[in-house]
Amino acid sequence: MLTGWLEFVAAFFVFFLSHSLPVRPPLKPWLQARLGRVGFTLFYSFLSLAVLVWLIGAAGRAPFLPLWGWSPWQNHVTLALMLLVCLLLATALARPNPFSFGDAGNARFDPARPGIVRLTRHPLLVALALWAGAHLVPNGDLAHALLFGTFATFATLGGRIIDRRKRRDMGADWDRLIAATQAAPPRPASWLATAIRAVLGLLLYATLIWLHPHLFGVSPLP
Repeated sequence: MLTGWLEFVAAFFVFFLSHSLPVRPPLKPWLQARLGRVGFTLFYSFLSLAVLVWLIGAAGRAPFLPLWGWSPWQNHVTLALMLLVCLLLATALARPNPFSFGDAGNARFDPARPGIVRLTRHPLLVALALWAGAHLVPNGDLAHALLFGTFATFATLGGRIIDRRKRRDMGADWDRLIAATQAAPPRPASWLATAIRAVLGLLLYATLIWLHPHLFGVSPLP
């Protein structure tokens, strides 16, 4: 029993280290100098995904201490919310967003055509919160409650932390861009690009459903 909890705690510890150390100076510039910006992004993404898979697996191997029961309707909640998650990811990824973390292509951000940024400054954090909530519903044991509850809390508080930092760093540009973004018409920046991203989101959704039993040993389908 203790061994299962030790792996879970270790996976949690490594997860937070893998997300904090590579992006801090002087390690990030050192890695970028050797891997390149694209190589660093690929390395960081692969590392994050690999540790996340380990963490979720460790939660499944931790001792089972039930907090609430499972019912078939819970799977439908998860599937519905995960569809929103996939569409959000497809809409937000690789899109300039000066209000959130990362700085790739932010000089190309057009506040008159902000896309998803008009609805939320932190679409990736919203997706993370929905993902955590979607998986918390059908996983009513202590380990999974700690896992998905932590992610949901992090995503909820993370937006406020980023807002404070960005407001401090951007100065007057923050208020100017916020006002211009909120004044933009509530329509997609490009209907064609939105349709393509929606299709990619649906493909991601189908792929995750197919991979889920192979990666985690449980089918998400009812």
